[in-house]
Amino acid sequence: MESSGPAHRSEGSPQKMRVAVGCGIGATIETYDFIGFGTAAALYFGQAFFPESDPLSASLLSFATLGIGFAVRPLGGIIAGHLGDRIGRKPVLVASLLLMGIATVLIGCLPTYETVGALAPILLVAVRVVQGLAFGAEWGGAILMTFEHAPRKRKGLYTGITQAGFPVGLLLANLAFLFSAQLPGTWAWRVPFLLSAVLIVVGILIRLKIDESPEFEELKESGQRAKNPLWEVLRDDWRNVLRAFCLRIAETAGYAVSVTFMLSYLKMGDEPLASSSLSLLALTTAAAVGIAATTLWGHASDHIGRRPIYLLGCAITVAWGLPMFFAVNTGVAALIVLAFVISYAVCQNSLAGVQGAWFSELFDARTRTAGVSLAYQISAVVSGFTPLIATALYAATGWLGPALLFSAYGVLGLLAAITTRETWNAADRGQAVAPRKEKAVV
Repeated sequence: MESSGPAHRSEGSPQKMRVAVGCGIGATIETYDFIGFGTAAALYFGQAFFPESDPLSASLLSFATLGIGFAVRPLGGIIAGHLGDRIGRKPVLVASLLLMGIATVLIGCLPTYETVGALAPILLVAVRVVQGLAFGAEWGGAILMTFEHAPRKRKGLYTGITQAGFPVGLLLANLAFLFSAQLPGTWAWRVPFLLSAVLIVVGILIRLKIDESPEFEELKESGQRAKNPLWEVLRDDWRNVLRAFCLRIAETAGYAVSVTFMLSYLKMGDEPLASSSLSLLALTTAAAVGIAATTLWGHASDHIGRRPIYLLGCAITVAWGLPMFFAVNTGVAALIVLAFVISYAVCQNSLAGVQGAWFSELFDARTRTAGVSLAYQISAVVSGFTPLIATALYAATGWLGPALLFSAYGVLGLLAAITTRETWNAADRGQAVAPRKEKAVV
């Protein structure tokens, strides 16, 4: 189905930039909350919640808790996808942000194992589940609001602006941990979570001022909303769900190896390769570069297409696995920072910057939220447990196992990009891009 609504007009909606920035700010806050957990899991939670384990076992248990949040993200995506296609994108965005904020502040208030024993990790898992549900509802709604307000020929740029909210959130979260590292005891990890209370108020106020998607409004007025979006997208568009799932794994699971696991890897062993401060400095540097990189990669896809950018990013990911570990194994601060910058601003951001436009263009407007959210969040299960897998591989094979795992994710993304149709090529630029339901594998 092709809509003739405002989102498909050349100029986009009058609120296009406000929506892109507003959704990006919301994404910043949710990423601050969700990714901050990953940083805390790598640096603090093993000791705070699993102190009776040896360091390696504590890392495994801490990463397992991290993975639980990713495991429930598909459920959040399914619920949000259904509601987003039925009642609108905006209500889902506001609700997901509020839920995430409450859960994150609660993490900052949790008792440790030393205080309440085995109850502490149970409470940690409980609030992590709530975080996962909220974050699972976030991405699809934020990206589609931006996509459906954006000008036809600049959807890559505008969705790239929203996607840039994720490195901003990553930067803020790790800056918070960098500065709070000087605080005594558990305050080193509590303060960053408690600061989320301030961010959440700002985010809610911004999102309440954003107008509903004009394309959804048109579907509602015409009576063409899907009655069961999830069933329809699985019935008619399951191939695109599978393709987007594989495309997404290369980006998110690659991040889980090159950033989340790497933070833990740098402090493993009798002689750590880097201090916590150096690790966080490397990550904040990469995140700062990634803010511009994500937007620029999305903008580039408006000129040369979605697939070429994705193929390039996946090819670099395949080649980067071994050199990445060679660089950090030197223990040289400059090389460690460089490794994080390449892993994030090039390997991860080149894929993330394109996903907002490419994934949205693969699905029909009636079931777009369900399709995009389902593919995006199911892949999060793989990435959520990747640090755990990488740690187990390290225990068995040393650093070579995680390095090859990183490259393997790049291979999967490369194959998926080759078999996914280009939605924005030279012929399309003079006319509206109409998402189509495919009946055969490309």
